[in-house]
Amino acid sequence: MTQATDLAEWDAVRPLNPHEFEQIRKLAHQTFGLDLKSGKEELVSARLRKLVRGGGFRSFQEYYRHIVEDSTGRALAGMIDALATNHTAFLREPDHFQFFRAQVLPQLANREPVEIWSAACSTGEEVWTLACLLNEALPGRRIHIMATDISNKALRSASAACYARERCRDLPAAWLARYFVAEGRPAQSYRVAPAIRSQVQFQRINLVERLPWPHRYPAIFCRNVMIYFDRSTQERVVQQISEHLEPGGYLFVGHAESLTRVSHGLEYVQPAIYRKPSKKEHRWTRS
Repeated sequence: MTQATDLAEWDAVRPLNPHEFEQIRKLAHQTFGLDLKSGKEELVSARLRKLVRGGGFRSFQEYYRHIVEDSTGRALAGMIDALATNHTAFLREPDHFQFFRAQVLPQLANREPVEIWSAACSTGEEVWTLACLLNEALPGRRIHIMATDISNKALRSASAACYARERCRDLPAAWLARYFVAEGRPAQSYRVAPAIRSQVQFQRINLVERLPWPHRYPAIFCRNVMIYFDRSTQERVVQQISEHLEPGGYLFVGHAESLTRVSHGLEYVQPAIYRKPSKKEHRWTRS
């Protein structure tokens, strides 16, 4: 196909207009809490245009109508996959993992099994970092990590658990040797070892909807997702996640995600780390 033909195909989709942006913005906010502020029109157009063209639609209006009329939910899931941001890395925000190793893991030493929730696991690097830490600190223990995300695309990548060599460059050599299997000679990628993969359960979860289980965890990581929510959605998500923390349990949020302006009943521990009070009754307050 020639470059001219490619451009013609691209131009067959009419540009995103303000009304269409507002429709998509409202749909994203209502369905998964994404706060697309004014100025994000170019981002929305770039991320959704491929889906618009691939579906044979001539405009974003036709594409929007298809999403709201699709009773299977697949079109909406495709939009979510396209708009969700899945930037992450192994050992991202290392202060969290240092605190987790020094302060949280000793409190879990007598637990069986040891259970953690990664509430916005993205492509899995956070999950496998936690798995390595848990196996290193508590060898031979039964470990279960619940890993959830709204993006099916991200979950497929996370469950495949295979990462290019350059994405693994910050991992300790001992972890690569013990918990990963090198692929290629020399290694071009690393796949998480089957024994470690068996400790993780992946599930698609929309944090703005009611969670489908009553389980409580001693530690929940929900990092770098609430920055995409408006304040009311942040408050609702934090309150719901807090209900799934054990008394005395820890919530880790991203360093860019202060809960200062959000009503909650958690105690501030240090930047981006909060603790649920041990007392059974406490008031929801604004920190």
